[in-house]
Amino acid sequence: MTLILRDVELAGRRTDVAVSGDGRVSATGRLRPGPRDTLVEGRGGALLPGLADRHVHLLALAKSLESVDCGPPRIRTAEALADALRARATATAPDAWIRGVGYHESVAGALDRDRLDAMVRRPAVRVQHRSGALWTVNSAGARVLGLDEPGLPLPGGVERDAGGRATGRLWRVDSWLRRRMGPSTAPDLAAVGRLYASYGVTAVHDATPELEDDTVAELSRALTDGRLLQRVTLLGAGRPPRPGEERWERGPYKLLPPDHDMWTYDELLCRVRAARGSVGRPVAVHAVTREALVLTLVVLREAGPVPGDRVEHAAVAPPELLPQIRELGVRVVTQPGFIAERGDTYAAEVEPDDLPHLYPYASLLAAGIPVSPSSDAPYSSPDPWAAVRAARDRRTPAGRVLGPGERVRASAALTGFLARPAVGPGDDADLCLLHVPWRVACEDPDAGLVRMTVCRGRVVHGGLSD
Repeated sequence: MTLILRDVELAGRRTDVAVSGDGRVSATGRLRPGPRDTLVEGRGGALLPGLADRHVHLLALAKSLESVDCGPPRIRTAEALADALRARATATAPDAWIRGVGYHESVAGALDRDRLDAMVRRPAVRVQHRSGALWTVNSAGARVLGLDEPGLPLPGGVERDAGGRATGRLWRVDSWLRRRMGPSTAPDLAAVGRLYASYGVTAVHDATPELEDDTVAELSRALTDGRLLQRVTLLGAGRPPRPGEERWERGPYKLLPPDHDMWTYDELLCRVRAARGSVGRPVAVHAVTREALVLTLVVLREAGPVPGDRVEHAAVAPPELLPQIRELGVRVVTQPGFIAERGDTYAAEVEPDDLPHLYPYASLLAAGIPVSPSSDAPYSSPDPWAAVRAARDRRTPAGRVLGPGERVRASAALTGFLARPAVGPGDDADLCLLHVPWRVACEDPDAGLVRMTVCRGRVVHGGLSD
């Protein structure tokens, strides 16, 4: 059976597109449906080659959909945070965990175990900072993790006060935390697949570093059994797919130098060279400060750049560094949504010298640097259409325009989200059909414009009769 998309806008002209049963685009032009074909009237809506979110954390996003929202805009005061955690506690078994996400200091200052105890003593609570770098647990959580056990070896990211007592603050120790907590119920990756399908997203890059084999296996199972509908690239997978895991591919290797305790030049260089190995694998280096970006560029020059090298975030990229980025051929994967969601906090907290160069976009394009917008979900909204609006407007929650010179046209940001440049015969049928033409979509970008999403030739969002 063939799916015929009739009268769709493709590359600026109206045509028909056929999707064959093997999940590929089989033909374009004026087509005559057969008696067994399925016909969809496009009515001039733009047919896109699917959207791609090139920086997301799939399992964290799935868990966030099941977690307590602990930060702005929903939670803005300590009282509201306490009420939200206590409400969840009443519905949580005594031996289970309460998981909170999205916390920011503007709500109740710097959290520690004592402040969380004052809100919820039982059960165990862990709250993630919206940066993703920090977890804070209450005393019940500290006991479960063994933070107070004499002689128990703990990673360096377990913070202690002047008296040697664990504060409950855990910096970038996610792998250790998962091991200490033991087996847990896998989050609902099907919900993530459906959510992304509703946005027209057909491909995602999971940017979680140092993925363990059991995590890779869970993601692979979710792809095989259809819970995850999108094509998935894993940046943190150290190994290539094994037989039976062909539905994901390995991308540039993610390197995550800690923001608060940066790696030395030698350590980052060693890690880049290790990633290169015998196959010359590119790297995706996390850099959110000016210093981190400088270090990354110097190391990449020493190691020798390879096609596919990326800088994740480049949150502060002053003009004097742009020629070096261009010369190295490095792609910048940016997150415009952070300006829309956190811009007022940035305006108050970011160094004045860095603020004009915060999450640049237009200047990167002008310098000839390839740029891919992304979400970093769950640390920003996974909605790519919201990110397109953010890239166009750069408007903070309070209405301030932050970095007006870095605004780009919605068409440029939406083009950056495309999974590939075009749709043509022989291509994989990963498609996004809009209700409206491209020009109209760029005038008012919104997820509500997505009429149908097709992944591997199968309709995964939107009814055939819509």
